[in-house]
Amino acid sequence: MNKIAIIGGSGLEDPGILKNPGKTEVETPYGKPSSSFKTGKIEGVDVVLLSRHGRDHSIPPSQVNNRANIWAIRKLGCTHILTTTACGSLREEIQRGDLVILDQFIDFTRHREITFHDTFENGNLQHAAMAEPFNQLLRDKLIKNADDLKLNFHPRGTVITIEGPRFSTRAESNMFRMWEADVINMSIAPECILANELEIPYASVALSTDYDCWKTDEEPVTWEAVLKVFNHNVKNVIELLSKTIASFR
Repeated sequence: MNKIAIIGGSGLEDPGILKNPGKTEVETPYGKPSSSFKTGKIEGVDVVLLSRHGRDHSIPPSQVNNRANIWAIRKLGCTHILTTTACGSLREEIQRGDLVILDQFIDFTRHREITFHDTFENGNLQHAAMAEPFNQLLRDKLIKNADDLKLNFHPRGTVITIEGPRFSTRAESNMFRMWEADVINMSIAPECILANELEIPYASVALSTDYDCWKTDEEPVTWEAVLKVFNHNVKNVIELLSKTIASFR
């Protein structure tokens, strides 16, 4: 039986969406996850919801306990992970409010725990393949449902994850564009890496909220602007995830 973990959670904790709501705490060898898990059903499918930055958004990007989060999701028996993330656009064609079904990432973080394999026990070498980090089955479902819902979306995109919590300099933003990144955020790495290490299918819906700071005819990104655009468009993310989850019935 399928059980879907959702990381991000903004708007999805509404009792009108989450049926038979409950809450559970999970202990892990890596400490506490970012939040307790909301449990219940969406469209008849078992789900658990985790707030990546805590229920009150008190955890900065570099301090998110990604290992505890992903380990707890496996402990709860989840078969798939869907995540949401705000992102900055590095491409003219990816406009504010557009959704991007990510297919690649570049990890530009430097201070995070990025693997479960701190040691190789008994010569058992662990080098996870990462050529296609986002699960294709989940991506296909998201793409089909985004198309059915007639949302403004892009069926692929490379995200670069920076350390944060500061935003980029203009020189950095232009460098990332030369690296062929399409969007930028502070969340996907190493979260996606760790899910792959535990072999849990993972996919992400990124919501474009700004143009970082490379676009000189636009105001540079601010947190207030990110929240305004995200909150205005989060209903599209919720609709897409709900329809995608329904396909697991």
